Amino acid sequence: MLNRHAPWVLGVLLIVVLVAPIAQAKHWILLGTAHVDKSEDHKTIHVGNGAGEFRKIQVRVSGGAIDLQRLVVHFGNGTQEELAVADRVRSGGKTPELDLPGERRAIESVELWYSKEYADTRPEVSLYGTR
Repeated sequence: MLNRHAPWVLGVLLIVVLVAPIAQAKHWILLGTAHVDKSEDHKTIHVGNGAGEFRKIQVRVSGGAIDLQRLVVHFGNGTQEELAVADRVRSGGKTPELDLPGERRAIESVELWYSKEYADTRPEVSLYGTR
């Protein structure tokens, strides 16, 4: 009797093993972008409360490398959190996932403090969040 049901049980187990990682994958939402200029040392990406509440953010860079020094996250409830990053992000690269302390909150804006090497590049910085 067990041998007759073995293929069915193995099929169900295979489906569970294949689907489990997909179900636990994070869904990153683009919150905003900014271009990095040589003449400035920081930019603000405005998000707004309408985007929802988040518990982690990540910065992705394209079009040139930047040296990211810190981030200041301004929340919709008026509080803010400074995150020391100190990370060189290459073109096509990203920061590690950055945890936002406390409960999930709406993000009003994020200030990015940075430097870059070359005046002739204008890297684009994209801010992503996950719930």
